[in-house]
Amino acid sequence: MNITARDSAITRFTNDPDCIIFLLRLKAGGLSLNLTVASHVFFMDPWWNAVVERQAQDRIHGIGQYKPIRIVRFVIENAIEERILELQEKKKLLFEGIVRFVIENTIEERILELQEKKKLLFEGTVGCASEALEKLTDL
Repeated sequence: MNITARDSAITRFTNDPDCIIFLLRLKAGGLSLNLTVASHVFFMDPWWNAVVERQAQDRIHGIGQYKPIRIVRFVIENAIEERILELQEKKKLLFEGIVRFVIENTIEERILELQEKKKLLFEGTVGCASEALEKLTDL
């Protein structure tokens, strides 16, 4: 569907009370759309990347949405959909672990850096502020 046809379909869905269903692929649902007139979303197939699904949901939860939103996800048991959802969960846990690792190590590095600076400034300067100040300016 070209951009003109897509815009026409969105306008009709937004303004025509007889148009109550708007079908689109998940990937298209996350790209430059504002579908806040919708109140129900049905995901028929999960995407490899959960971020794409969240972007599609955000198109419904946009500015101007005043209705409650209902999101339904269809998953067939013992099929590829379950495996994709497992993959999404693994990706999510991996990302959270990486973020946590970076944050914890950044904090640790900062603490060590401050401790080293403290040693440089005050080691061997018993009560002598001028020596501490001199060391500080040398940094």
